[in-house]
Amino acid sequence: MGACFNLGIIVGDHTMWSLILLRFLLGITLAGIYPIAMKIATDYYKKDLGKSLGFIVGALALGTSFPHLIKSFTDGLPWKLVLLSTSAIAITGGLLMVLLVPKGPFYSVPGKKVNQTSFVTVFNNKSFRSAAFGYFGHMWELYAFWAFVPIMLSTYNTIHEDVEINVALYSFIIIAFGWIGCVISGYGSMIVGAKKTASFILVLSIIMCLLSPLVFYITSPILFISVLVFWGMVVLADSPMFSTMVSNNVKPEAKGTALTIVTCIGFSITILSIQLLTYLNTIMDTKYLFLFLVIGPLIGLIFLKKS
Repeated sequence: MGACFNLGIIVGDHTMWSLILLRFLLGITLAGIYPIAMKIATDYYKKDLGKSLGFIVGALALGTSFPHLIKSFTDGLPWKLVLLSTSAIAITGGLLMVLLVPKGPFYSVPGKKVNQTSFVTVFNNKSFRSAAFGYFGHMWELYAFWAFVPIMLSTYNTIHEDVEINVALYSFIIIAFGWIGCVISGYGSMIVGAKKTASFILVLSIIMCLLSPLVFYITSPILFISVLVFWGMVVLADSPMFSTMVSNNVKPEAKGTALTIVTCIGFSITILSIQLLTYLNTIMDTKYLFLFLVIGPLIGLIFLKKS
């Protein structure tokens, strides 16, 4: 379905509103995949759930970054190639899921009817509530950072006139390195636990946000990219930890529901942070925009410490 909505943009004539509608519908399908993928992971793993979710969420980083890579290779060619390529990959992924992913050994039978009270009742659990609000803080930073990576690179090019960084290629690299961050955090959770791992990563996110204005004054392009790559690892690495804690603090039959509820609220929060940075970018220096991202990891850390 996502591939169809994606391809719909290059078929026929469109108005601004029809384009927005297609992107809205595509967003629904993309967000819908995320909690289901995590639920499938919980069907296969219990003891090493943090590690498995590290790989699952890491795949999100690779998928998010991949269109930037395609754009870097097709620069100068019709823009429709990016949509055609990503749609073909999405269809392939759907077929692989159908053909190669059976039910896991810990699969729980879905409820026969919708429990409309689940939205409220899952938050009665203090540990679940702590993990959920930690995730919300994480989401405030994550997608705003991803959305503004190309702007950060373009701003650096503008400040340092003798430098010409390939924005599309390095946007891919910075975002894609989130996969490595997730894998590292997944293995780390097996040693010190998901909560301690997430807390440490949130502290790193806070530091990166606070130091962000200074990053643009780095004269070495290699060092500048390296710092953003590290931030790209940190910004996503705590996500599988929160999903692990959410999953571990609800009944087995409610895992899918809990993950979906938390994800829905988290994705909604990303709208606010992206819109805020977009507005602020019109009234202030771009270098200082990312200080406002510290709100998310700071709040997330506070709630995580309450559990």
